Parts: sequence; structure tokens; C-alpha cells
Amino acid sequence: MKVYFIGAGPGDPELLTLKAHKIISKIDLCLYAGSLVPREILSVAPKKATLVDTSNLNLIEIQDYIIKAKEKDFNVARIHSGDVSVYGALSEQMNMLDQLNIEYEIIPGIPAYVEAAALLKTELTSPGQVQSVILTRTSFSSTPMPEGEDLVTFAKTGATLVIHLSIRRMKHITRELSPVIGGDAIVAVLYRIGWPDQLVIVDRLDNIAIKVRENKITRTALIITGKNFKKKSQINSVLYDSHHNHLFRPK
Repeated sequence: MKVYFIGAGPGDPELLTLKAHKIISKIDLCLYAGSLVPREILSVAPKKATLVDTSNLNLIEIQDYIIKAKEKDFNVARIHSGDVSVYGALSEQMNMLDQLNIEYEIIPGIPAYVEAAALLKTELTSPGQVQSVILTRTSFSSTPMPEGEDLVTFAKTGATLVIHLSIRRMKHITRELSPVIGGDAIVAVLYRIGWPDQLVIVDRLDNIAIKVRENKITRTALIITGKNFKKKSQINSVLYDSHHNHLFRPK
């Protein structure tokens, strides 16, 4: 018996990896986050498979399903959105399985921010402008950010910022970032990436909160801002320059 932690991607069933598809198509039990994983992802599961939406379950209740699966020698697919390594609440689940002496494997998926860049037709890193990407979120009373991990500190680095789980704090984000990157910085908000009702909003930082409120976006959205959003770099990478030598293209 094995538990497979599967990153299902941002929502588009066609972005499910071949390995994830193969495992789900042969699984006995699927535990999936129904609020984040579309049912279409589960359409490849066998008809005999048990499908359980874990949106309203706590860790103990999820554990009970896994223990029962172990008793029956059933394999389990624990399906998350995006990639399980980014805000996937993975550590506590692995700790649980370690304590139960249950084998598990992690199957990576396409992260939402990668699909976001594709939708925006942009590079998150751009020659001469930005060469770093920071994945972060804002602080909540239930889950505070570690010391030194705040938007102002990150914004001062000049890196592209990818802000998760924070769409309800758009006004706070504007107040934090405006003194550093300016109110005229361009921000993209991407709602339910890969779902049929996905929505992409691109506007200035000082106006984006209004657009978010007008569209009634309160969850499942990603916020991205970077220097190359405002002005695309005109500097080419040296990678394909005819004068640049490297291992596979010697002079």
C-alpha cells in the first residue's frame, strides 16, 4: 500500500502530468481538495475507485481514510492543486504517514504561478531587469509570517513577487508595496487559473484593489508584479548570441 501525493496543476485537466494521470487511472482511493481540484481531474479514476472530497475534513479524519485503506491494502491518491511543495500543507501529512509507517511518493505538478506566466505571455525573469522570483504570501493571525519575511523586505530586492493566499488583503498589499515599487507599478491578478471561469486582471497597483472588488474576487487568486510587467526588457539573453560560447556550441 502506498500514498501518492499528486500535484494536479492549476485546474486545466490537460495540464495533469502523464505520471499523475497513470497513477490516478489505477488508484483505489482518491482524497482530493474539492474546492481547488476540479472534478474533471478525477474523470480518469477507475469506476470502482472511491472519491472523497476533503474540503471539510481535518487531518484526523483524513488519517482515518488512509488507515482504512491500509487495512484493505488500497493505494491512495492524495490530490492537491498546483504543486504540493508550494503551500500544500504537505509536511504534516508526511509526518502523519511516517508515524503510521506508511510508504508515500510525491508526484510534482505544474504550479499556478507557472501557468500564470504563460497566460500573461511573460517571463518572470528578464535579462537586465530581474533575475529572481519570490513566492510569498501576507501574514494572518492564524498563520503569521516568520520575522524578516514581509512584502516590504521582499519588494526592496527588486525581484518578481508572486503573492499567494492574499487576495482579500489587496488594500494592505497596495499600502505595503506602493512606497517601494510605486503606485504605477503593474500588477496582475489571476483568478481560478485553468478553470472555465478564469479571470485575468492587469492594472496599476494603485487601481488594482478597485478592480478586484468590482469583480468580487475573494479567493483562489494569484497576485504577481515585477519590473518587466511595466516595461518589457529590450536586452537579449546571451544564450543564443552568435559570439557566446558554451559547452554545446564551442567556438
